[in-house]
Amino acid sequence: MDDWSISLRDMIKQTFGSQKHDLVRVDNFMNAPEAATHAASLQIFAKVTPQYPGIRAPIPQTAALAWLGTLAPMLDQEFGTAAKGWEIQAWFSLVTARPDELVPMQRFPHVDGTNPNQLAMMLYLHHTDNGGTGFFRHRTSGLEALTDANYPGYRAALEQDVRDHGLPQPAYVTDGAPFFDIIHASDGGFNQAVFYRGNLLHSGLIHEPGQLSPDPAKGRLTINAFFRPAT
Repeated sequence: MDDWSISLRDMIKQTFGSQKHDLVRVDNFMNAPEAATHAASLQIFAKVTPQYPGIRAPIPQTAALAWLGTLAPMLDQEFGTAAKGWEIQAWFSLVTARPDELVPMQRFPHVDGTNPNQLAMMLYLHHTDNGGTGFFRHRTSGLEALTDANYPGYRAALEQDVRDHGLPQPAYVTDGAPFFDIIHASDGGFNQAVFYRGNLLHSGLIHEPGQLSPDPAKGRLTINAFFRPAT
């Protein structure tokens, strides 16, 4: 396997929002990012879930497990210790849907789940103007992160927003309007990774949808990963 080794030497801890949410940014994450971009060019991408507005392909499992060995101590320190260790799922992702193809749920910020102990990573591996991830506050409820306890109230408030004002136009989330405010954004520089809790309201910042492409060499190529405490 090519060099998939990673480094945490350029790591910055950030907090944002009214509840001081944690985010870890790592620049120059892969020592040889061309290993990942080359591997992506050899994959067969496919649509995997209805929620994601694009296509995905797996990364080598050996690479994912090697990354986990390096990342686990950092995750423990910055987000809380996983008593039985961490599990990882990771894949290449390409956003490809045109704005007029977005279904209603893709026009809002989303969460990856309501468990605050599930962590997410985005590694940006492209040079388009569609880098970065935005984090949002729902105007009506004031919520920035969803849990099992507050999700029913959030859903009811958002549904009322839609009844009162209608669905947002078919477009990617950028500033969050009309129902959300953006409270933080990563710039999504090439070979930058960001780590955050998956229950934060967030969205990819697709400012130039005309640059979206299913070609890994041209499109918004990222590696997405989830980290869950082992049970």
